[in-house]
Amino acid sequence: MSKNIVITGTSRGIGFKLAQQFAEAGHNVLALSRNSLPLEKVNHKNIIPFSVNLAQEEDSTKAIDYITANWSQVDILINNAGMLINKPFEELTSDDFLKVYQVNVFAVASLTKKLLPFMKSGAHVVTISSMGGIQGSMKFPGLAAYSSSKGAVITLSELLAEEYKEQGIAFNVLAIGAVQTEMLEEAFPGYKAPLTADQMADYVFNFSLTGHTFYNGKVLQVSSSTP
Repeated sequence: MSKNIVITGTSRGIGFKLAQQFAEAGHNVLALSRNSLPLEKVNHKNIIPFSVNLAQEEDSTKAIDYITANWSQVDILINNAGMLINKPFEELTSDDFLKVYQVNVFAVASLTKKLLPFMKSGAHVVTISSMGGIQGSMKFPGLAAYSSSKGAVITLSELLAEEYKEQGIAFNVLAIGAVQTEMLEEAFPGYKAPLTADQMADYVFNFSLTGHTFYNGKVLQVSSSTP
């Protein structure tokens, strides 16, 4: 049975692959990204690309309007969009922190809140975090804003799982390690990851469809390497 799926951060990397995977499997995908051109070029009948700046809360209204008009419910939300600033801590400004948190934390909270009225029992919210957000994991210089935001969104998801468990809506987090994407290159220039975006997209695809059967309020560490 086809599901209605909202994915953020779909212009490149894992999100770009995921949108196509779900569409090829017969699901309806609302793809939210600042740059909607890559998926517009794919031109798949099951993908509706929207150009949305998630850091601007009012910008997501057009996506909500689309859902209201065309879908009766949202089955899966994948909070995949992320922003990374790699700078020594002494050079990080309050504005840098705000920019990162707006995408990695505030936008996740805002979009989730807007979509909850469309979610029924059995819905699954999957948030893509990072091993850098796991307490006790190895940390790397330059990623103070990014990794701390990824820790914040883990705690947020744990709280939402508790708050909405009676409604049967599951919230889980995948804290992913190194995947060969543009964002990895920004964080660790020249590092070669053991996993491709395609491989991680496969994992997220399957987990999004079935993970809520086994997990709620959980953080899964999806990493075979450091970083």
